[in-house]
Formats: sequence, C-alpha cells, structure tokens
Amino acid sequence: MPRFIKEFRDFAVKGNVVDLAVGIIIGSAFTGIVNSLVRDVFTPVLGLITGGIDFTNLFAVLKEGAQTAGPYNTLADAQAAGAVTINYGIFLNAMISFTLVAMVCFVLIRNIHRIRELGTRKDEAPASAPTVRNCPFCITPISIEATRCPSCTSVIDPPESTASPTL
Repeated sequence: MPRFIKEFRDFAVKGNVVDLAVGIIIGSAFTGIVNSLVRDVFTPVLGLITGGIDFTNLFAVLKEGAQTAGPYNTLADAQAAGAVTINYGIFLNAMISFTLVAMVCFVLIRNIHRIRELGTRKDEAPASAPTVRNCPFCITPISIEATRCPSCTSVIDPPESTASPTL
C-alpha cells in the first residue's frame, strides 16, 4: 500500500498534471469571460439589430400531438401536446451563439498575441543607408557613390550626404 501511495503522489504532482489542472482552471475562467461578453454585450446588440426576433419558437411539426392538435403558437405548446418537432430555431440560436463565441475568442486571442509581441519585440536595427540611387537623367539605378551614369554616361553630382567637405 505505501508503494501505491508513493506512485500516486508522483503521478499527481508531475508537471504535466499540474499544468493540465492550471489550464482547466484558466480555461473555465476564460469561458466565463467569453460567455459574459457574448451574452451581455453582443447578444443585446444583435437583438436590437434583428428587432428582437426570437428564434426559439421556430419549429416544424412532423407529427401532431396526441393530446392537442396543432397549430401550435410556441415550441413549448407543441412539446406539451406531445408533437414531434424539428427545432431549427434552437439550432439557429446555437449557430449564432457559436459564431459570436468564436468571433470573441478570435479577437481576444489576436489582441493577446499583439500584446505579447509588444512585450517581446526587440529594438529594431535602424534602416541601413541606401546603396543605390537613380540617375537624374535616365532614371537607371546606379551606385550611390557613382559620379557618372554607366547607362547614359551623364556626369552626376555626388549626393549631399556623401560629398566631401571643401577646405
């Protein structure tokens, strides 16, 4: 029995198990944030845009109920009557909810990656000085230090930044 306890302890405190437990806890907290954002922010806006359409009561009756014949005003009435229904409105609600949750997750993860990139971005090296310029006469790329264009043989003044000072 002591060997079993030792093996269980070794298993329970392995890095992978602890990491998994932390991931599950963080995941459940993240789920709460995403669900609240969808339920409390996006769903009311969507309801306002759609004029408060309730998809829950969209259904098709396959077989009338044994207790009461149709038509049924709500899905609850049809189910209470024992009717067999295809509840496509509930499916539409699930699809809309999934799309909103997926969109919110995408935006959150995208912003998290941007924040992470800002924190890990190294100082970028300054841009190197240009090594080529265009000939002012024939617009052919030439070396920045050239004084004559190899294409049109025009004499070209050296750029101001590389010109040697006169004494």
